[in-house]
Amino acid sequence: MTSLLAPPPVESRGTPGRRAAWTFGPVTLRLLLLGLLLLIPAWLDLRALVLAAAWDAIVLGAWLLDLRRLPSADALTVSRSWDGPLGLGVAQQVHLDVVNGGAIALQVRAIDFAAQVLRPVPIELVLAAAPGATARAGYEVVPRARGDAQMDGVSLRYRSALGLAERWATVPLSQRVRVYPDIAEAQRHGLALIRARQAAIEKRRARVHGLGRDFDTLRDYQQGDELRDICWTATARRARLVTRTYRPERSQTVWIVLDAGRLMRAREGLQTALDRAAGAAFVLAQVASGAGDRVALLAYGRRIQQRVPPGRGPAQLRTLLESLALARAEAAEADHGRAAATVLAAQKRRALVVWLTDVAETAALPEVVESASRMVPQHVLVFAVTRPAELTAIAAKVPGDARDMFRVMAAQELVEGRARLLGHLRQRGALALEVPSADLAATVVDRYLDVKERNLL
Repeated sequence: MTSLLAPPPVESRGTPGRRAAWTFGPVTLRLLLLGLLLLIPAWLDLRALVLAAAWDAIVLGAWLLDLRRLPSADALTVSRSWDGPLGLGVAQQVHLDVVNGGAIALQVRAIDFAAQVLRPVPIELVLAAAPGATARAGYEVVPRARGDAQMDGVSLRYRSALGLAERWATVPLSQRVRVYPDIAEAQRHGLALIRARQAAIEKRRARVHGLGRDFDTLRDYQQGDELRDICWTATARRARLVTRTYRPERSQTVWIVLDAGRLMRAREGLQTALDRAAGAAFVLAQVASGAGDRVALLAYGRRIQQRVPPGRGPAQLRTLLESLALARAEAAEADHGRAAATVLAAQKRRALVVWLTDVAETAALPEVVESASRMVPQHVLVFAVTRPAELTAIAAKVPGDARDMFRVMAAQELVEGRARLLGHLRQRGALALEVPSADLAATVVDRYLDVKERNLL
């Protein structure tokens, strides 16, 4: 399995935060307020005015001494690190380390301006940094969208234990981090199915032929084996019938076509339909690459967003993962015809095309269905759409009143319309399927293994 990469740690020294990079601490403000209270008796006795002025002078002198003791901004070094990679909807820990290069202990308030898609509001952390030591604090982010997110700098406010003076600093820790699809959930659904299917295939290899035409092993002839698979040279040596067994061919090509049009913006919980499809696409790529096949990707909207030519191995999976992270749903309808033409022009030999999309409930035949149909004469097409959970629930509901009845009938009509569209594709020879979004990865992988087992390529 390909492991995701955590964002690299970043580190930088502080710089003066504002035009005046210092201010009064909370203790100084309280003491100055006390001096103002001493002015009240000055209306009756001028000696109170002298006392108030002396008090304020002492406070300001103490504040100035404390300010001079505070280290400059460049004496503080801040680094940001991550516990692991960023996955869509997966909580992740971020750590801030502050190195105090000064000669006194500091109380530091650090504000990290995280990207909006990671954390809606800036996070403020409080650290106690001993002289020459490192203080650490952390917070949690939950990414809400795939792709690149921009982290800004860190703002610091620090003072000594006396709290008389305070300095401000900014640390340029701008960083671009990448949020990947949540493939962990999809893998959990898919791996058990993969193991079960592979175990079943291994059991059938001993007695069933047609699992490909790549030679695997020799074994004794069994009732039902095809005569053309008998190895006559081995039969002559062993004086008994010996037959060849085969395994599914390797080095075949699998194209994953990912629709990023407006229909894929539909949201179910935290994830959109495109998010679910991206996770399923990567799980399928892992399984196909592990089986020795070459995997390619085409993500498209009005234009081609991401295109990865066929390849295999860890480097190919890394490229696919990065491309899937950057696929973004668009507000306009996708250009399905361009996507079909691109795949047909790039892939001349017969291949498996897995098209992850959705269909609109219209009276006319949707463009995506017409475009996908063009694939069928040349390639094996798996056309997978996600079934809206809300639509399914309404269609299965027992109406409680007249208004409910109309809603249920409308939902049932939409369900039947989607079934007719997929039936149209099946009549043309495509393997069309509609599944709940949570089961998309497992279903697509199961259909891929079925194509390999039946030697449809």
